[in-house]
Amino acid sequence: MSVDPLADLDERQREAASTLRGHVCVLAGAGTGKTRVITHRIAHGVDTGAYSPQRVMAVTFTTKAAGELRGRLRALGVEGVAARTFHAAALAQLNFFWPQVARDTAPAIVDSKVRLLSHAADGIGLRLDASTLRDVASQIEWRKVTMRSIEQYAVDRPGGIPGLALDPLIALQRAYEKLKDERRQLDFEDVLLACAGMIESEPRVAAAVHEQYRHFTVDEFQDVSPVQNRLLELWLGDRRDLCVVGDASQTIYSFAGADPRYLLDFATRDDDVTVVRLERNYRSDAAVLAVANELMRGRPGALQLSTPAPAGPAPEVTAYDDDAAEAEGIAARIAAQLASGVDPHDVAVLYRLNAQSAPLLAALSARGIPATVLGGKRFWDLPEVRQALLALRGASVAPLSGSFLATVRDVLRSLGLTDEAPPAGGALRDAWEARAAVLRLAEEAPEGTTLRAFTDELTARAKAQHEPTMRTVTLATLHAAKGLEWPHVHLMGLSEGLLPISYATSFEQIDEERRLTYVGVTRAARTLSLSWARRSGNRERQRSRFLQEIGRGTLREGGARGSRAVRPPR
Repeated sequence: MSVDPLADLDERQREAASTLRGHVCVLAGAGTGKTRVITHRIAHGVDTGAYSPQRVMAVTFTTKAAGELRGRLRALGVEGVAARTFHAAALAQLNFFWPQVARDTAPAIVDSKVRLLSHAADGIGLRLDASTLRDVASQIEWRKVTMRSIEQYAVDRPGGIPGLALDPLIALQRAYEKLKDERRQLDFEDVLLACAGMIESEPRVAAAVHEQYRHFTVDEFQDVSPVQNRLLELWLGDRRDLCVVGDASQTIYSFAGADPRYLLDFATRDDDVTVVRLERNYRSDAAVLAVANELMRGRPGALQLSTPAPAGPAPEVTAYDDDAAEAEGIAARIAAQLASGVDPHDVAVLYRLNAQSAPLLAALSARGIPATVLGGKRFWDLPEVRQALLALRGASVAPLSGSFLATVRDVLRSLGLTDEAPPAGGALRDAWEARAAVLRLAEEAPEGTTLRAFTDELTARAKAQHEPTMRTVTLATLHAAKGLEWPHVHLMGLSEGLLPISYATSFEQIDEERRLTYVGVTRAARTLSLSWARRSGNRERQRSRFLQEIGRGTLREGGARGSRAVRPPR
């Protein structure tokens, strides 16, 4: 390895990356470089001979995050580390060991829980709409990840769900499990339970797993559920090489079974746990961090983020008359940012609910501003991207008539990527931006890259869902925005009923909404604007309690804005 993995790390990052043995707990605040610490720690372990890459498992929660880990490790010269999600790792083990234990192929995976639930409901004479079936599916997922039996679920969730009382809900869950067994299928959560059960009950499986993996790193440990924690314990056995990384203030999946206590209690589980606190933020302006710190002050596990850089203007709060005015106002602000030279991909609008994106898209489109809704169709599944990848792969087997980059440009030009200004908006602009993103990947490729190597890299990125940056404004829910960052963030809908959401009534639910708001705030690097609407239809709204708690000393008021926004000509 030509690069020292500990170089260019700050003191705390270096401490975390150089502690290679035993239980290590890295409490990493937003923007403090946790992924850098994880990858450089593994690279340092391999570089010093403490780790064999094939004996390391790095676990995270999304396929995209796992792909990013693998990509960063490759850049550090480390190949062979199993960087996977909990489910991917469990499924691989299940498929490998099931034939040995059961003398049969592993069961198939349910492709649609809602569809199977619909069939089970028909079998017991229930007629339920799709929304109710989705609610039932969520309850099944929660029951399994919290490792509850159906009987325990009936005691702990006695109220049923909207539109379905407890008794028919329990009957439907039993029918679902029976139908699934008859079809010899496992659902997503069964994969974790079955893998844990196999390791626990089969000594030879446990011995093989313990021999294969010796060193574990778990990212986003605040989001671990009881079944994931149990599986991790079984993977570990009696070994102690476990590094967990997380931030209790970013726990936003409690509704799905995530339990931050595993992170908060980790430091006290043994006498010799090494705890490292990463609180030096490398992302956000000091004025943004002041809002974040004020929002989480006094909360369990809260970290005090700081930066040596001087603070810019305090984030601004703007009140609008209604939702339409808020969307128009945000679009006008973004138009002004783009006119001042800001790149569209440096701007994001974040909100609590998907439904809030519709008026935003309309307001941005009216101004000719390209926008992408995060969580929509994946980049590598876009038809124009698939077409480009096929064309480049075809070109890679023919003799090159020019340079690598010139060939990529020629191929993309033949597919419609012109050198002229991009289309104003709509589907044509989206296709242009997708092809332009592929070209930027080629322009960023290391010197000496061949077309074949480039297409292989694109294929690897597609498999890992490692998406490039699109030069469009990003619209995203707060849940979808976690783990991402933008220089300029607009956080909208900060009114009671939206943030916190109307159905959050308990202290725990309100605190989860607070953490969601914190995640939104800490996505911003340079500027943060906050907004809310006083009215939705005929309903009056109140300013969010979170804004009131942060206070005027940390935020500046942007005044009230009306709904008579002037629309630009199309």
